Amino acid sequence: MINAMSITLAIILVISSLNTGTAGMNTGTIGAQTEPGFDIPRHRVPAPDFELPDINGNTDSLARYRGKVVLLNFWATWCPPCREEMPSLQSLYHVLADQGLVVLAIAADRGNKKGIMEFAGKLAIDFPVLLDPDGDVRNTYEVSGLPMSYLIGRDGKISARIIGSLNWSDPEVESFIREHLTEEPEPI
Repeated sequence: MINAMSITLAIILVISSLNTGTAGMNTGTIGAQTEPGFDIPRHRVPAPDFELPDINGNTDSLARYRGKVVLLNFWATWCPPCREEMPSLQSLYHVLADQGLVVLAIAADRGNKKGIMEFAGKLAIDFPVLLDPDGDVRNTYEVSGLPMSYLIGRDGKISARIIGSLNWSDPEVESFIREHLTEEPEPI
């Protein structure tokens, strides 16, 4: 009888671990897919804070943007889909920045600061481009492939996860993000 209870408990623990990320974010539990490419978690959890250097050598953090809607975009210069989606991400930023949208592009490149700076300059990217050469932030956010993005609400909680590239200029995508820009933050 003890063996049967032990086996049952072990099965429950394994199943539970499949639904909880390493950072306790539980982003693997998807409640719905609403707009194109947006996975909505059943339970919104706080986005883990981080500090990273930007391409100019300054330190930036997620906490700095509390009260704004933040789009974290994990990408790399060597990733063709990442490079393809970046112009539409820049366009979305220009359209919605005045309404409180912040875009943070977190580069996964290792030892390629010059290449990242050249790419950002070529596209005239004017949102922060942060460097994560050791992959610490990527690991915290359980990034399994590039590009991958997270939409974080004004309350600092994860509102959506986007796996793969997206046309950020798509009217449905813009509408989805606008909805989040008009939401009031939940009490802490």
